Amino acid sequence: MRIIFLGTPDFAVASLKAMVEAKHEVVAVVTMPDKPAGRGMKLQQSPVKQYAVSQNIPVLQPEKLRNPAFIEELRSYKADLQVVIAFRMLPEIVWHMPPLGTINLHASLLPDYRGAAPINWAIINGEIVSGVSTFFLKHEIDTGDILLSAACEIGSNTNAGELHDTLMHLGATVMLQSLELIKAGNTQGMPQGESSKKVAPKIFKAHCQIDWNQPGQNIINLIRGMNPYPAAFTFINSKQVKVFKARFEPNTAAAEPTKITCDQKSFLKVGCLDGFIYLLDVQMESKKRMDIESFLRGNAIGSDL
Repeated sequence: MRIIFLGTPDFAVASLKAMVEAKHEVVAVVTMPDKPAGRGMKLQQSPVKQYAVSQNIPVLQPEKLRNPAFIEELRSYKADLQVVIAFRMLPEIVWHMPPLGTINLHASLLPDYRGAAPINWAIINGEIVSGVSTFFLKHEIDTGDILLSAACEIGSNTNAGELHDTLMHLGATVMLQSLELIKAGNTQGMPQGESSKKVAPKIFKAHCQIDWNQPGQNIINLIRGMNPYPAAFTFINSKQVKVFKARFEPNTAAAEPTKITCDQKSFLKVGCLDGFIYLLDVQMESKKRMDIESFLRGNAIGSDL
């Protein structure tokens, strides 16, 4: 099969690399345009582009996916199939182009956690199982017929970055299996069925702020689900502090939400609905990330948030 691959971040590279190493014919890659980044604002290539260039695979970087010139160039590769992982929403003229269709890899067990941030929301909601699904694209986002899915456990201390890496590698395996199914003639998939109440919308800053009137385990799940990015946060000394790691100590009788207890040396705990949250790994705005002992050496802490 002649395959065009569409993707941008590291999560997509694992599957692209697996496809290339398995000798699938990837005839072109579509990824985001180079963007300025860093102190010097130098143009940075996406991880997918970097890998494609290293393998001498042609790279297309359209600003607009409906651009006639891009559509014509895409069509010129005469792809049998397109594979999409962590890319922009595609117009029908793109995903409907190949005769075998376009398949997508999604980081959840569909129909659960359709949307932009399935890894984060699974942990935030306290799930103990996640997974990946491959499916054929159609009009509604993340609703197409499923080819394959595979599950994995979420540990009690697993954060979003760790789950991302697990699903990235699991996804590469499932993608290869999906391509073999398609080569064998399975181009239909199984309908997803009814929509799930578990959704994964795009994360905004308001989602990241810790609500200390919540139960402690909910707060821990939020911190895990936002680590390492975009990071849960609170305010201490009127400054924003990101929290990357914390520990929950249940104590309903003594709970006082937002009240700080701190020895100014080795521990800082904040009251929540049913106990205390010990902050362990933090980063104050404009400062480096550090453990709580290092943080306390440079910051006098009051008794309330």
